[in-house]
Amino acid sequence: MLTSFFGKSKPVNGVAITIFLIIFFIIANFKEWFLDFNLLVFLEKLAVLLSLIVSVFTLNFIAKKNELTQRSAYKILFFAIFTASFFALLKNHQVIFANLLVLLALRRIISLKSKKVMQKKVFDATFWICIASLFYFWSILFLVVVYAGILYYLPKPKNWLIPPIAALAVAVLTLSFHIIAYDQFYTFSQWFEWSNFDYSNYQNLEILIPVSIILTLTLWTLVQFFAVVNKASVSMKPSLNLVLLSLLTAVAVAIFAPTKDGSELIFFFVPLSIITSIYFDQREDKVFREVLLVLLILMPLCIPFIF
Repeated sequence: MLTSFFGKSKPVNGVAITIFLIIFFIIANFKEWFLDFNLLVFLEKLAVLLSLIVSVFTLNFIAKKNELTQRSAYKILFFAIFTASFFALLKNHQVIFANLLVLLALRRIISLKSKKVMQKKVFDATFWICIASLFYFWSILFLVVVYAGILYYLPKPKNWLIPPIAALAVAVLTLSFHIIAYDQFYTFSQWFEWSNFDYSNYQNLEILIPVSIILTLTLWTLVQFFAVVNKASVSMKPSLNLVLLSLLTAVAVAIFAPTKDGSELIFFFVPLSIITSIYFDQREDKVFREVLLVLLILMPLCIPFIF
């Protein structure tokens, strides 16, 4: 039943998933949004919620436009499920804004396979990632994916200079804004975030349970994903490899993250949602898919009531 509903990409799927995400966002931010009402805080959280919703549909656009998955709603459903499983994530404005900007960058990098305005796409992708790093420093690691895209599609040495030029543009704009707005320079210490390797929060069951389920799902679906990559056409392989590299980069971001409360995993959810969607698209055992989908949907639904 659920696989039949989400196995097709229709407006009603997007509406249902959006409502699902809105409900969990309101629950997570209920105190700050309503009980301690402040107009500026309310508007800020509204902007965060809109960014989260835009992230869902940007992910959907990337997967459909580049034919990474079949035309199903699985990828946005999984992203919503994973995101809703961590209330700390839903309260973290910085990481949500940064994730949207990284998504915009991935959209440009993966679309390099069209062979159109490629240098501009590399510049745009670097620009978005550098802006994302202003919100969440370690998202700068996604420049690895940019250079991988260059290696696949624009291997000439001169193209390796495009990311530094884009980064310089962001630096100049940031410095100019701070001088005009705050009459002071934007320093490296304001940008850089020290890593924290204390994983004690992961011992809390409200984090440990969803992380364990998500990691198990990752290992399970990667087997199918590798098989898909091996069978993919020459034109399709680079895009799938970029998705895999995004997953590995997201792991690095989570490792170096300054806080370990589950919010650092949001970058991991984007490529994982695509990989899991490919698994569901390829899997023929409908009963198994149905059971797995129900269990995944129950994960964010049960955690608030248990803990």
